[in-house]
Amino acid sequence: MILSQNNIEDIADIITGDFNQFCGIKDDLKRVLPRKAPIDRFAKDYLNLEISYAKLSSDGSLCGITAYEDTEFIYRTEGVQHVLQLRRNQVVLDESYIRPGREEIQDGSRRFTLAHECAHQILYQMETNAGGMACRKRYSRCRCTDLRDLGAVRNWTEWQANALGAALLMPRHEMDLAMDFFARGRKLSVFGGKITNADRYCISMMKRMFGVSRTALVIRLRHLDLLEDRPWYEYREPAEVLL
Repeated sequence: MILSQNNIEDIADIITGDFNQFCGIKDDLKRVLPRKAPIDRFAKDYLNLEISYAKLSSDGSLCGITAYEDTEFIYRTEGVQHVLQLRRNQVVLDESYIRPGREEIQDGSRRFTLAHECAHQILYQMETNAGGMACRKRYSRCRCTDLRDLGAVRNWTEWQANALGAALLMPRHEMDLAMDFFARGRKLSVFGGKITNADRYCISMMKRMFGVSRTALVIRLRHLDLLEDRPWYEYREPAEVLL
């Protein structure tokens, strides 16, 4: 199943609306602040996924895995082979996300990894229900530990999971509210790879509001055409500072 960015946005809108109805959340038309997606509740209560933590790799290259059926995952850490028993509809996240003293620092990455695995489960169910094109993989792994590759993933399945995960964490309606509130409805700009203090502040506030990493937010802004690249010579505000 190959989906476009627009397809994924539509799917995310439908699922988000259904989840809000499931939770009894009624939207206030006068609301001006965006909501932070309760991704843990979404995974546990709405998708009925079991979430657990384990050391998945010795170098931090594997940050999450989800199972489509009961199986076992064999991996090595520090030269020792491990066998992890996986149950259908289970998500295992790397234990570094809950390491004491690192929870707050890692929360944005943890939330995105969980959303990514939720997206795999949603896309898998859509594929099997839609045309008998059952996914033959027993599990799917997430290797985007620092999120730097989210915008350039070559594997189409992983790209779709990244895009849908981002849309679940940062729905376009909520992004529109955030842009209206923090940026007064205008697009953010990058001048020759540099960003102004004002736009840097907007990104910082939106990152905190949505509980995501700066990289994930910037990529989401680009996908929604809310951030534009402009040449440095178009910069017209001498009193502003470029960072």
